[in-house]
Amino acid sequence: MKKLIIGFTLFLLFGASDLSAQLLGKAEKQVLDCRFVSPIQQAFLSQHVNEKKIGPELEKKMREQYMKRLDPNRMYLLASDVAQIEKNFDKIFEKLKSKDCSSLNKTQEILVKRVKERAQFANQFLSKDYKFDSSVELKLDRDKGPYPKTEKEAQEYLAQYIHFQIANYLITETPIEEAKENVKKNWDRTVKKIVETKEEELVSGLLDAFGRSLDPHTAFMARDNNEDFKIQMSLSLEGIGATLSSKDGFTVIEALVPGGPAAKSGLLQTQDRIVSVGQGDSGPMETVMDMDLKDVVRRIRGTKGTKVRLTIMRREAGTKKTFTATLVRDRVKLEDDAASLLTETREFGGKKHKFGIINLPSFYNDGRRGGRSSSQDVKAVIKKAKKEGVQGLLIDLSTNGGGSLDDAIKMAGLFIKTGNIVKQSTKEDPKGAKSILADTDADVEWSGPLVILVSRASASASEIVAGSLQDYKRALVVGADHTFGKGTIQTVIDIPPYSGDLGAIKVTIGTFFIPGGYSTQHRGVLSDVVLPGRFDGEDVGEKMLDYSLSPAQLTPFLSPEAYVTQGPGAWSPLTPETIKVLAQKSKGRVEKDPEFKKLKEDIEKSKKMGKVIKLSDLLNDKDKDKETEKKEKQIKSGDKAERDKAYLKRPELQESLNILADLVEHTQKSPKKSP
Repeated sequence: MKKLIIGFTLFLLFGASDLSAQLLGKAEKQVLDCRFVSPIQQAFLSQHVNEKKIGPELEKKMREQYMKRLDPNRMYLLASDVAQIEKNFDKIFEKLKSKDCSSLNKTQEILVKRVKERAQFANQFLSKDYKFDSSVELKLDRDKGPYPKTEKEAQEYLAQYIHFQIANYLITETPIEEAKENVKKNWDRTVKKIVETKEEELVSGLLDAFGRSLDPHTAFMARDNNEDFKIQMSLSLEGIGATLSSKDGFTVIEALVPGGPAAKSGLLQTQDRIVSVGQGDSGPMETVMDMDLKDVVRRIRGTKGTKVRLTIMRREAGTKKTFTATLVRDRVKLEDDAASLLTETREFGGKKHKFGIINLPSFYNDGRRGGRSSSQDVKAVIKKAKKEGVQGLLIDLSTNGGGSLDDAIKMAGLFIKTGNIVKQSTKEDPKGAKSILADTDADVEWSGPLVILVSRASASASEIVAGSLQDYKRALVVGADHTFGKGTIQTVIDIPPYSGDLGAIKVTIGTFFIPGGYSTQHRGVLSDVVLPGRFDGEDVGEKMLDYSLSPAQLTPFLSPEAYVTQGPGAWSPLTPETIKVLAQKSKGRVEKDPEFKKLKEDIEKSKKMGKVIKLSDLLNDKDKDKETEKKEKQIKSGDKAERDKAYLKRPELQESLNILADLVEHTQKSPKKSP
């Protein structure tokens, strides 16, 4: 069974900072190097919610996080290497303060040596005498285990891992000899990447390790990552409008953004491979084979109105076709990540009833005057839903990992009159007495039945919206037993301020509490109606992360003025009796649903397997995996109607609509009650 990898969009708050140019000197347009490490570390500490000082404990945590970056699966380094690296890092803060980064270079030399040795072993192991062993059982998650003590130990695991790499090719029906060559090339690329690591990347990695030693969500964002973050928050970029991935040394087009230059040109297709990139009408073509994906992206993105030329390799009818496509860059709107509305009908009482589904993958906010925001988009979607005559709304936050705090507050406010949404505690104000954030807009945009779908991947801003509306008994929360449990707030600060030439720091500046008094930290939001979920068999949650901050609880701070009992905008608080009835009806349906039955079987299978992958299971499941991959490619390359159709088939979404229908039916039969 393939390892499940989950990525989260973190909950971020834009804010001003006292990090000044004086702190960094005249750093504009300079490359990140050792001179800037100590001042940036002090900037982290000056902003962080916990009072932390440079010391042995922080040094130990930073070293642990740096080691995880170097060798996350403990496949390269030996225990003796780790001991030497620990010596290199001894009194590291004193060295960094005096602008001495030799510890990083010494550590990198050790890593380069070991990676070269592992690659050499891989090439020898995959000689003409190599035989694939399907009986191998491999433990991939080794970040808590011991480092190998000897070369023999390291090579024993490496041999298992190489069989796993071969298995991944065999699943796609790649011939064994071609699979062997591909794995060899993968190792060659790994060596190349490690050898060519620049000083700026080493420094960036150390700063990120320092940030993550404070808590899981404090981090350093290198210049490229900072740019990606801003694109994500604004839902727009200037480029060609294509989603790219890296595969076997090639940059592959995974999807074309509808309305973007690539899609409108008709020249490119999904699964095309980009061989080289040229700027303008006549700039030299630069090969991008074996180039880091982020470097390829940097060459393709560019200012609106400028041209970029791509040499494309395409497989058609068993042959390879190569051609050059010239595209004019433009501003691309990432509509697939924006709030959207779909409708479905359910029948009860002899009549058909229409319901609206609002899919919100993130809480985005451009931050510029007139820029796009998720709360404004959701407000517009609600207006559209009312025009279409929907009788209930389902908000899908099951894939929403967070975003703008301001938008979370405004969005929660769309469903109540006015009132407190969040208390924010800081190191200066641990009880959050002065930091109450409230909805002040008295308009209730939607007063009808409301259901919110969550999963264990729903985090931060999602937890604020779901948790606050649950506390006010305004919405029924359905889905996973609990959400992710991220109850902290971050601010992002460009370095130097306002330009970000050296990157940015993301710092945890507080803990948030929802109106019932709970911090969602670790606890998350507990669903009123629990549904089986894709992540039930996984260790997903804030409490599983290194150095996560402790949970807390305050006195409830619900606002009476949030409720509307009569007139325009009136809504009825949910009662425990109603929730109990809806949960029982849902349980009966779920137990009979074949899709949920299959999901439960997969979860149980995953739990039994634990962290060990059996190669025989991988091969046995290859037909199922191929069919899944085929469907995913069809969805990605299809039009919006096809993607919407696939989205609506999700069993948890369909059952959430059933619950919403039950709620509407129950509401029509029951008189309104005051809170």
